[in-house]
Amino acid sequence: MDLVIVESPSKTKTIGKYLGSKYKVVSSKGHIRDLATSGKFGLGVDIENDFKPNYIAISGKKKIINELKKDVKDSNKVYLATDPDREGEAISWHLYDALSINDEKYERVVFNEITEPAVKEAFKHPRKIDDSLVKSQETRRILDRIIGFRLSKLMQSKTGGKSAGRVQSVALKLIVDREREIEAFIPEEYWTINADFGEFTSNLEKYNNKKIEISNESDANEILSKLSNDFVITSIEKREKNKKGVMPFTTSTLQQACSTKYNFGSSKTMSIAQKLYEGIDIGSETVGLISYMRTDSTRLSNVFVSDTLEFIKSEYGEEFVGNVKVSKKKENVQDAHEAIRPTSIKRTPESLKKYLKPDEYKLYSIIYYRALASLMKDAKVIQTSIVLDNNNYQFKSTGQVISFLGFLKVYGEFMNSEETILPPLNEKDVLNTDKITSEQHFTKPLPRYTEASLIKEMEALGIGRPSTYAKTMETLKERAYVKVEDKKFIPTDIGIETTDKLQEFFSNIINVEYTANMETELDDIAEDKLDNIKVLKDFYKDFEPLVENAFSNMEKKAPTKTGEVCPECGNELVIRKGKYGEFVACSNYPECKYIKKEEKKENVIMDCPICKVGKIVEKKTRKNKIFYGCNNYPKCKTATWDIPTGELCPKCNSLLVNKNNQIKCSSCDYEQ
Repeated sequence: MDLVIVESPSKTKTIGKYLGSKYKVVSSKGHIRDLATSGKFGLGVDIENDFKPNYIAISGKKKIINELKKDVKDSNKVYLATDPDREGEAISWHLYDALSINDEKYERVVFNEITEPAVKEAFKHPRKIDDSLVKSQETRRILDRIIGFRLSKLMQSKTGGKSAGRVQSVALKLIVDREREIEAFIPEEYWTINADFGEFTSNLEKYNNKKIEISNESDANEILSKLSNDFVITSIEKREKNKKGVMPFTTSTLQQACSTKYNFGSSKTMSIAQKLYEGIDIGSETVGLISYMRTDSTRLSNVFVSDTLEFIKSEYGEEFVGNVKVSKKKENVQDAHEAIRPTSIKRTPESLKKYLKPDEYKLYSIIYYRALASLMKDAKVIQTSIVLDNNNYQFKSTGQVISFLGFLKVYGEFMNSEETILPPLNEKDVLNTDKITSEQHFTKPLPRYTEASLIKEMEALGIGRPSTYAKTMETLKERAYVKVEDKKFIPTDIGIETTDKLQEFFSNIINVEYTANMETELDDIAEDKLDNIKVLKDFYKDFEPLVENAFSNMEKKAPTKTGEVCPECGNELVIRKGKYGEFVACSNYPECKYIKKEEKKENVIMDCPICKVGKIVEKKTRKNKIFYGCNNYPKCKTATWDIPTGELCPKCNSLLVNKNNQIKCSSCDYEQ
């Protein structure tokens, strides 16, 4: 029997069905190894020996590795079928290396979608592991480990920050720089004058056919005094314009669209996309509904293009059939992938709705219709511009009407576009209104970044890659470097402090240009154009002296004073940071080792209905997971993961709880 190893357990069932009984499909459950935390600075990298990595089994993976070794031994041939990107290539190499697979015994297979034709076709064209892709991923991992470990330890010892990173810290700098631009921005006053004609409004733009700017109320009032109620139409211009269609989704454009349209965070978008890619049960079969979702390519396969053009012709008519749009953006190595698209254009969202959860349906719909729209013709709009004259002051109105829907036929609901329809008018017509008003405005700074706009900016600047955007967003929030208000990122004091310290000592490395250049070098390594060891040596030669200088010369942030006095030595008490969070201790440490005992505050939910003595309180496990239990423990061992209702089960007298808005018993199968 032949063995197939994939990453995700959810793929095994689907791929196993496609390949049949001659194959055994198993899962590595993601990465099986990572860098150790031993050696110099705990990097798990032998810097003096050409940055040789020391890989060890990830915690909890030894059992899986042993099981896979047995499977390899019992098989005739091993197919490594991990994801079709650098990360997937690296996982295949780790499996090959850790499982001691013989060169003649293995093949690497790659498919961009989990459908029966794609999987079977991939097995017809196996190859060996691409060492250049593996070196690129390994170099990225080593760089991130060195920068992350060295700078994070520095930040923890000198500032209130918890971590720093190659991409994370540059993204944070963008947020902090934008905040400072906003703070430094000086608003400038300006006024507008509008005439309301009922069906439409017209804005003052020129005086004697020269652009006019109104900077204060006095000037606005002076203009108003010179205007009459009569407006003469001096010109009407109509022209047909193309409204350009959309490109199919890349990772970043999908994340941006879902943030704007559905208010999905990037992590949520990618989590749902992963499920759609790995396979959904649709009646009698399990099938991957979308192609691989980590990509920065807008390319579509010839087969998909051909099928979709035929579909458009039969469903919408010949006049809607477009062509393949070519991106002007220079593609990197991941152009070997495709854009994110449905695996079959015939599986419409409506036909799959009963098999999908609401959020899955939303995501599949926007992916499906975006790919479909990308192969339809441009829309056409008739744009009308009207100029009205009032005592040599020229007012202008514009409107547009869609004359041909084109791609908007299927993608219109996902775009924020409205028609502005002007009434039938002729040159020299005189329009009358007494609704002429002025309005004060102030110029505004650039807005704060949202998750969508930050990802767009990162992509434009060449920072990070499709697999890193979501993780970067989550890290910034988890580290409390930013807070989110009205979907916008606002840097916290710790975020600003961390950025300022990094810029003081590492401005030539923690910046946009250096990070983008590093991504280009990683691409060159993947294409076997650059030696990865040289890249690491050049980086470390510049980086480590900066770290040593920062450890010596960066001023350490003084601990926050509490205003209390140490009961043992009389010195001030301060807030310090430890392994398990903040605590209050004496400022005279290590001479005085006083630590103030924390007063535990219990979040009381209700009286305990079991023992009648204690209170049901919110508690946390060692891993910070919330549960609810009696504070009369160990005399009363009442505990539950779900919120108790305060009532008892009529069947077994245990606690009734609210689980997903359903009242159930915490012990038996009773439900209300």
